[in-house]
Amino acid sequence: MALIVHKYGGTSMGSTERIKNVAKRVAKWARAGHQMVVVPSAMSGETNRLLGLAKELSPSKPADATNRELDMLASTGEQASSALLAIALQAEGMEAVSYAGWQVSVRTDSSYTKARIESIDDARVRADLEAGRVVVITGFQGVDDEGNITTLGRGGSDTSAVAIAAAMKAHECLIYTDVDGVYTTDPRVEPDARRLTTVSFEEMLEMASLGSKVLQIRSVEFAGKYKVPLRVLSSFTPWDIDINEEAKSGTLITFEEDENMEQAVVSGIAFNRDEAKISVLGVPDKPGIAYHILGAVADANIEVDVIIQNLSKDGKTDFSFTVHRNEFAKAVDLLKDKVLPTLGAAEVVGDARICKVSIVGIGMRSHVGVAAKMFRVLSEEGINIQMISTSEIKTSVVIDEKYMELAVRALHKAFDLDQPAA
Repeated sequence: MALIVHKYGGTSMGSTERIKNVAKRVAKWARAGHQMVVVPSAMSGETNRLLGLAKELSPSKPADATNRELDMLASTGEQASSALLAIALQAEGMEAVSYAGWQVSVRTDSSYTKARIESIDDARVRADLEAGRVVVITGFQGVDDEGNITTLGRGGSDTSAVAIAAAMKAHECLIYTDVDGVYTTDPRVEPDARRLTTVSFEEMLEMASLGSKVLQIRSVEFAGKYKVPLRVLSSFTPWDIDINEEAKSGTLITFEEDENMEQAVVSGIAFNRDEAKISVLGVPDKPGIAYHILGAVADANIEVDVIIQNLSKDGKTDFSFTVHRNEFAKAVDLLKDKVLPTLGAAEVVGDARICKVSIVGIGMRSHVGVAAKMFRVLSEEGINIQMISTSEIKTSVVIDEKYMELAVRALHKAFDLDQPAA
């Protein structure tokens, strides 16, 4: 008997018929002798619907106090889907019980709308599993030390599932989604994209951080930190497929590099449309300037990605960085109101019509000229590079958003990702 965690995304929970199929699949695993913990997302579109109602009532910028209420509101989507799944499991003849994050409890900090998990008390869940019940736990949410409901941000149900699997030392965590695994790139952009049977934890971490929507980056971080075996597979395969075949399908995120892994120089092309670039022009070129600018941004809980400081001229320099497009206006206003008056900088300019395209692969460690090849391919397509960021196993470029799909297709072909793995 193994303890297995299943996570189902919003599309998998999108209707009562789909919830019935999820229940049948979970019941199949339970009848095979496994202890089952299930973490569902809200039904597809439900979180957007709820936040849309809030926006109708309060169209102005939300204050921190409002964020508390947004979490209170958004968390109800997962509570509804968890209860519905427990009911469907009971209809399948299974003993099942659903819990909200605060009932388990999943303890978080108090960063409303983007809280981070601090601890999980699994005693109640283990007692139910020992009693033969299937336990359904809301994803996406937790509770802080003051008893306030918090949410983990978009895609937070992935993080909830992996964190629960880590806390309970689960045999494996299966992430069921609307795709049948991790691909070399998004098949909607490049039809010749291939599904990877395995991908390393490091590669998956880079892909998630660079815009791949298959897994939330924090869920991959949790999996890496606690060595949680993680598999991405489709919830739209027939629920009655043989359990041994299903357990080997999709894409396995591995923690060991071995000879059986697909050894390619580049394993995938990731991209992110949700980028915006901000430049602070004419700032004094002296120690502490980067901290003065980015410290204020960090204090506002705004995440920064690519950073470039230009060559100094006449004691002045230009400082550029990227943020999520949703936080672009907030970051610009912050810089204009609180940072520029203390710097005497000329101005703040920005561009919300950029994107980031990246190549990722463990093989880049032992091959030279990979970045140069990337730059050559983009040059041949007439695509100008605005910013560059690198790590040991990835190279990212910031380009004009209108060239994104062209760049992805060109790079995918140039690195032979459309060809079957050796």
